[in-house]
Amino acid sequence: MMLAQLINDGSAMVRKELVVALSHLVAQYESNFCTVALQFMEEEKNYHLPSPASTEAGSLTPVREAPSTPRLRSVSSYGNIRAVTTPRNLNKSLQNLSLTEEGGAPVAFSPGNLSTSSSASSTLGSPDNEEYILSFETIDKMRRVSSYSSLNSLIGVSFNSVYTQIWRVLLHLAADPYPEASDLAMRVLNSIAYKATLSTRPQRILDAASLTQSAPASPTNKGMHIHQVGGSPPTPSASSSSLTNDVSKPTVNRELPSARPANAGGNIGVQYTPHSHQFPRTRKMFDKGPDQTAEDGDDAIVHKGFLSGSLQTGFCDWSAKYFGQSVMKVPDEQDAESQVRKEREWRFLRNSKVRKQAQRLIQKGITRLDDQIFINRNPGVPSVVKFHPFTSCIAVADKDSICFWDWEKGEKLDYFHNGNPRYTRITAMEYLNGQDCSLLLTATDDGAIRVWKNFADLEKNPEMVTAWQGLSDMLPSARGGLARRVSIYLDRSKQGGAGMVVDWEQETGQLITSGDVRIVRIWDTEREMKVQDIPTGADSCVTSLSCDSHRSIIVAGLGDGSVRVFDRRMSPNDSRVMTYREHTAWVVKTHLQKEVEGNLLSVSVNGDVRYFDLRMPESINTLQIVKGLTALDYHPQANLFACGSMNQFIAIYNTSGEVISNIKYYDGFMGQRIGAISCLAFHPHWPHLAVGSNDYYMSIYSVEKRVR
Repeated sequence: MMLAQLINDGSAMVRKELVVALSHLVAQYESNFCTVALQFMEEEKNYHLPSPASTEAGSLTPVREAPSTPRLRSVSSYGNIRAVTTPRNLNKSLQNLSLTEEGGAPVAFSPGNLSTSSSASSTLGSPDNEEYILSFETIDKMRRVSSYSSLNSLIGVSFNSVYTQIWRVLLHLAADPYPEASDLAMRVLNSIAYKATLSTRPQRILDAASLTQSAPASPTNKGMHIHQVGGSPPTPSASSSSLTNDVSKPTVNRELPSARPANAGGNIGVQYTPHSHQFPRTRKMFDKGPDQTAEDGDDAIVHKGFLSGSLQTGFCDWSAKYFGQSVMKVPDEQDAESQVRKEREWRFLRNSKVRKQAQRLIQKGITRLDDQIFINRNPGVPSVVKFHPFTSCIAVADKDSICFWDWEKGEKLDYFHNGNPRYTRITAMEYLNGQDCSLLLTATDDGAIRVWKNFADLEKNPEMVTAWQGLSDMLPSARGGLARRVSIYLDRSKQGGAGMVVDWEQETGQLITSGDVRIVRIWDTEREMKVQDIPTGADSCVTSLSCDSHRSIIVAGLGDGSVRVFDRRMSPNDSRVMTYREHTAWVVKTHLQKEVEGNLLSVSVNGDVRYFDLRMPESINTLQIVKGLTALDYHPQANLFACGSMNQFIAIYNTSGEVISNIKYYDGFMGQRIGAISCLAFHPHWPHLAVGSNDYYMSIYSVEKRVR
């Protein structure tokens, strides 16, 4: 189906236009979608997903809390993201918000008690600050329930009907990683959910005993009815007070009781019966009558904009403005006197200086690399660390946030939330266009990719450039990074997920992605399109990726210990040209040297390092280092590789297998104290090694102390 391809399109604008197009279809066939929505909500209410604890230890089951009550997202506005997420405790407290009534009791999700007057507003960044009936957590559970359960009991709608399929597409779009696309889908879903639950709301009218008075024949009092028993004077209906079709809308209370209340205030005759009695029993000729009931009048006004013409993406306005510019004007990038051109030239000179200084230091020879030039406590446990190639900025990612440090000054520059759901974690980071205006790419184990700009900028707030679903049908790992690797080392049969792994090609602008899937997917970031899907041919997850754009080669390390080589120039089914099966455990790292005849380096958790010549079917060299590896990285300029162990141990080797430095846990007053290693990474140019440990500390080691 074409819709299945569009929901995973790399362009956020395409997905937003898809939501707008589907909203018109939903508005046209509203009654059918209301039926589908009610059935989905009933399935979500009654269906219980299996808990992660009941699954096998090695299964790839997502760790999710059973959302018995609707939950809110953890970020309310990406425009003011620094103000929201700078304090760590506020960032965590936002993740535990729930919809509550005025009394403080949580609101159980059911069609009967859905109310739009919740005290907690939507946290999906709605431009009009509208409050949503369905929370993100509820919609996410509905999306998963639709995959696990059968919906063949739909009344009047078949299981494979077009309405059911479109509703599923909207559920997926509501979980889109790009906030604007997600907001549009949430508005459509909540509009239908609101209208679908109107039929379940009780309507208040009189009992049969109080309706014995018939309408008089005189036109003076026509349209009058009794509101309560006990002699209250009747009020003339608005439909009979004038000859027009205008109907006045009385003020009503939008909060409805969750159950039918008892008779109160002595009004014994008040009951809840069909709503037709609230209209006059007679009407003038050619009078079409009121368009809506009194009780839902104000609610309809609140939600009337959900499916109206306000659902727009602004693409037409942007196109008119863009193509209306003068073609004779010289772009700022080409104007020698423009500020943009001068800043770009300055960055070019800075980059050249960094390369020369780093190369000069490496050429002196590296005999040791254990001088600690930076140490600080990170707000969260580091899971991924990445040096900026040309500035003194380092990005440290924990489960759901990113912290930026200036490792020369020892200062924290920025800290913000990545925007991923709380049951997912960040597993990869890459700097895009590091030589110019840098962007930061983050990948999470649910397959989502987000690109940020203005990070580590004290004058601007971080801003999401784009986001898309890089991989679909991924199941987040049931264990964290270090615990997963340790369990794999102790019991190789219990292999958890690797999350999402990526590799970035700056020369071609292509992004290589894989992870807990059976394919390697290539994205063209300039065109925002998927280029190719290469099947791995294995039943295990991909744990590491390395590519060479000049040779069109992709190397993938897998959880079963195999290393597979792919040629992108061939057809997807024939692209696997070599498979090495010399490792017997989880492959921690693969590195393809960027040379004409560069070799391949691969390391497993058992500590066996193997060098491969891609023209040979077997390894050409083997080294044995420490066992129980949790992280490893390779320095392409200095020909060094460093490995971290769960035993609070860091070892640095050269390509010959000689130990350059050992960094261990030392007791005593002046001794170093490092925790179990969770991640490490080399600087692309400088001989610097960044190490993150499970005790929240982040350290950087170098060959010598830098003079500040």
